[in-house]
Amino acid sequence: MGIGVAMAFQTAINAQLREQLHSPLQAALLSFFIGTIVLAVMVFFQSAEKPSLSEISNIPWLLWTGGFLGVYAISMSIYTAPKLGFLTFTGLVVFGQLVISMLLDHFGWLGTEKTPVTWQRFLGGVIIFVGVLLTLQR
Repeated sequence: MGIGVAMAFQTAINAQLREQLHSPLQAALLSFFIGTIVLAVMVFFQSAEKPSLSEISNIPWLLWTGGFLGVYAISMSIYTAPKLGFLTFTGLVVFGQLVISMLLDHFGWLGTEKTPVTWQRFLGGVIIFVGVLLTLQR
């Protein structure tokens, strides 16, 4: 739940940042810049062993795409949420996460454990979709 609260606040704050900077991409850049500084400090103080350049260079290419997906998610949230409204935007995000999560679980994609989609899980997705449709009513 805490992640959901943080994401809703982040979207609203970044939408205001967009207004200040007159650009969703510049707002995303500033958001990522601050996030990068915070992460660098956290990594500096953590006790885990730091990877070598050789270890970093051996990371499979697919694992590098997480950063691109983050840029897409944050940039599109900054651009889209104010237009759709935060409730509808969040409902669509949750529904999208639910659909891809079901597929990842069902087929065991990206190294996840296979968990079949049951009728109960499918019905839960349909109910969330109906909830998202209801949020479109203003």
